[in-house]
Formats: sequence, structure tokens, C-alpha cells
Amino acid sequence: MKNNKLAIIVPCYNEEELIEYSIEQLVLLLEIMMDDNIISSDSKIYFVNDGSSDNTADIIGNLCKTNHKIALINLSKNFGQQNAILAGLYNIDADIYVTLDADLQDDYFCISDMVKKINEGYEVVYGCYNKRKYDSFFKVITAKLFYKFMNFIGIKTIENHSEFRCLSRKSVDKLKEYKERTIFLRGIIQNMGLKSCNIYYDKSERLAGKTKYSFIKLLGLAWSGITSFSLLPLRLITFTGAITAIISVFVFVYALISYIKHYSIPGWTSLIMTVAFFSGIIIMALGIIGEYLSKILIEVKNRPLYQIENTVNL
Repeated sequence: MKNNKLAIIVPCYNEEELIEYSIEQLVLLLEIMMDDNIISSDSKIYFVNDGSSDNTADIIGNLCKTNHKIALINLSKNFGQQNAILAGLYNIDADIYVTLDADLQDDYFCISDMVKKINEGYEVVYGCYNKRKYDSFFKVITAKLFYKFMNFIGIKTIENHSEFRCLSRKSVDKLKEYKERTIFLRGIIQNMGLKSCNIYYDKSERLAGKTKYSFIKLLGLAWSGITSFSLLPLRLITFTGAITAIISVFVFVYALISYIKHYSIPGWTSLIMTVAFFSGIIIMALGIIGEYLSKILIEVKNRPLYQIENTVNL
């Protein structure tokens, strides 16, 4: 078995209620894997503090002073989970990388199996839920619809996979070649086309605190994924425009016949309905175009994805 250096990357945002427990559990796992000679003795857990406003950074920083197996990357402000993960992946030298949420709802004991899969020749190992019994019915249904819709429009995604994955050094090097600023890692990593496999587990209940990924943030992530990997919304504008043009021809013919035959048409209601209908389509189309233009603006500015304020034990 290869004795590779493992880097477990844990993005954190306002997790003071459970971060000590998470550190304790992950350090214990790391020591077990070292004792079993699965990973090298210089493997570490890297916590990326994504601009937390609570004591998360202080707790991790203090524990770093007494434990060389953990390290801290402190970002200057909140850049978002996707960018926090990249801050870890791009600034750590390791052979194998694992990304994992700080709440440990993902089964972190699967990391041993993930590392073994990498050693067998896989470049990416995805952690996927078997069950989501602690998620609300609404969240489960919307998640299923999201994955089905993404696959329907041609964007490859792994169902019930979040950000729990294992990457080889080669896959991280390939990831660095993707220069876009609007990040949707689930889509980008799938797009690389590297040899991959899935590992399934049951999602655990969150022990403390509340999830920082609200429905609005999840919706934003989903929209980011759609607009970053698909031109379908723009093509739908063209399709809608063609349909409305056909409808307008029939409306024009009807209006012309009514005029010739001197039909009495009240006019006001039909006029308002027509204006409202087409105005709605025009505004929706402009909104979608605006979304794509804003992404172009972000790419052209080429601003940094994150700013590191300081590090401990890196």
C-alpha cells in the first residue's frame, strides 16, 4: 500500500459550537490511518476559516499550537464555501486531498476507503448519501429535482453528492487549469473526465448549530451551476421568442379579420393582457441575458477567488 501524504481540507464558517468535536474526531481518524500505514506521518487536517464572525478561528488557532496534525488557513473575509475549498486545494502540498464539511454529517470514516480507492488508480472518489433521513421532505424533493434537471440539460452531476470527495494530486493539478471565477466544483470535477468511483454512506444528524447553507444559498449554487455549464437558458429565450412570434401572427390575422368585418372589440382588456404577457417575457429574457453578462464581467475582472490573511502550521 502506498504511503502518501493526506490533506483533509475542512472549510469552516461560524462553527464554534462543534469545531472542537470535529477536530477531536478527525485527529483520531488521522492517527488510526497512520497506525494502519494507510497514510504518511506528515498528513494533516487543514481548516479553512471562511471569514467566520464567531470564535471559530481562535479555537482552531489555539489547538494548532498544541497539535501539529492540524493547520489553519484564515481567509480575510467570507468568500463562500467553493472558494474556501479551492484555497485549501491550491495552497497545500499533498499526494491525496479530501474535502469535508465541518459539521461531520458526512461519514468521515469513509476517508480510509477513499484513500484506498485512490491507491488503486482512481483519480476522484465521490462520497454519496444512501439516505437523507435528517433532511426535510422539501429539501429532499428539491435536491432530486435539481439533479434530474441538471442531467436533463446535459450537465453531469453525481446524485446525492455534496462536497465530500477525495482527489489525487493529478486531479487537483487538472483542476488548477480551470480558470473561471464562477465556481461550481461538482460540475467542474465531473467535467475533467478522470477515472472516478462512488462510495456510499448514510448521512448523520448535525450535532450542534445550524447549517450555514440556507435554501437561498443552495438555490444560488444551483443557478450558478446551470449558468456556468449550460447555454439552455439562452436557447430557451430564442425558443420562447419563436413561439410568441407564431402566436403574434395568429393574433394579427384575427385582428385584421375583425377589422374588415367590423366586429365590435372592447379592446382594453385584451390590450392590457397582451402587453403584460409580452412585457413579462421581455423582462425575463433580459434578466437571463443579464446573468450571463454579469458572469462575463466577473471573468474579465479576473479578481482573486480568495485572500489569505494568515496561516498556522501550514
